[in-house]
Amino acid sequence: MSINKKDVAAILIFVALILAFVLLVNNITNKNSGRELQIVRDAVKNAALTCYAVEGMYPDDLTYLREHYNLSYNEERYHVFYEPIASNLMPSIKVAERGGKMDK
Repeated sequence: MSINKKDVAAILIFVALILAFVLLVNNITNKNSGRELQIVRDAVKNAALTCYAVEGMYPDDLTYLREHYNLSYNEERYHVFYEPIASNLMPSIKVAERGGKMDK
């Protein structure tokens, strides 16, 4: 039994389709992950801005935002770097997926 050119071509097309599918799924997953990082960052930023609008100062830490402004996010999945600069300046906020990439 020998493999002819048509069989080889069919196998190559099948492998190419599987590879394209895997790359497409990977691309979609990466875009969603980046969007989720942005959503968490926006939630922290909005809570800080609300605090500033209500109290006239940015809080010193995330705990204050959690307790007084109902900030919540999946702490097992995301690590938020919240660095206050001064009470009247927007803090530096960065979000990283635990074991993954970071959103600046």
